[in-house]
Amino acid sequence: MFGKIKKRFGGILALLAFVVAAPVFADDPPPSPEALVKIRAANGECLKCHSEAGLKAPPKEGMDLKKLREHLVHLDTFTASDHGQMACSKCHGDGYDEHPHAAKAREGISECQDCHARKAMRIERQFDKSVHAENLSDTFTCATCHDPHVMAVATKLRDPHKIVAQDNKICLDCHDSDIAFAKMAPDKKKRPPIDDIHDWLPNTRLHWKAVRCVECHTPTEDKLSLSHEIQNKDKAEKKCASCHTANSSLNARLYRHLQTEEQNKYGFINSVILSNSYVVGATRNPSLDLILIVLFVATVVGVIGHGLVRIITTRLRRSKNHD
Repeated sequence: MFGKIKKRFGGILALLAFVVAAPVFADDPPPSPEALVKIRAANGECLKCHSEAGLKAPPKEGMDLKKLREHLVHLDTFTASDHGQMACSKCHGDGYDEHPHAAKAREGISECQDCHARKAMRIERQFDKSVHAENLSDTFTCATCHDPHVMAVATKLRDPHKIVAQDNKICLDCHDSDIAFAKMAPDKKKRPPIDDIHDWLPNTRLHWKAVRCVECHTPTEDKLSLSHEIQNKDKAEKKCASCHTANSSLNARLYRHLQTEEQNKYGFINSVILSNSYVVGATRNPSLDLILIVLFVATVVGVIGHGLVRIITTRLRRSKNHD
């Protein structure tokens, strides 16, 4: 996308003109219930073919099932995605009314910046400084990482585990697959061994299930948002304290969508991260810990001691009465 933006609009002035003139569909209000019913019905016509059901029982004869398999859409996943309330025809326009679709139909698919022009300008500046731009600027597009039929923003996913799973899948699908990596970077002789590169990180694979790759591979100066400036291993964050401290960057980035809810419900914002991992100093005070331990031990000793005294005095009383 980023290299193509420059070619398509011929520089920043043309891009600015586009921003002013282009309708910002991304900011449009959601469709009414009536309109959504019509959208769902129209999309259902597309999914008669582009779904597992369509693949198992093709609605038409002579379909290229091998090619169709590469373009299936899971209805529930798409419905839950950012574009789940949009009509397929919003992006798939000219050439897609024909069945089979026109040979050059893909060339007419709407580009992401057609709706997300302002965001594209900001992301382009970040991407131009990324390791991906250095090596793959001509082959990278938005869809290289972000499947428009799947992706959902973090505010919609909310659960940090779902956010991590979605975002890390993007990275690992390429960097943890020889086939995908070779397809994306054919000039590279061999995919860098991702486990060896991260051998400094304890329980590496467990970290990838709990923390996004971009937490370490993007600049940490701005803790309130993530960047598309993906950095290589030489610039990546390797300080454990960036996450495992009271002022964890995770609270400001990965967990920021839950902060208001957490604050209202619990009175603090660390419950999510503390329920899954130990963070030094997050809500703990060593002195208070020691005092509480002493009080707990004293309470246990007191209860046990009181019980022993009661037992001893009872036996002595019975022995005295017996005499």
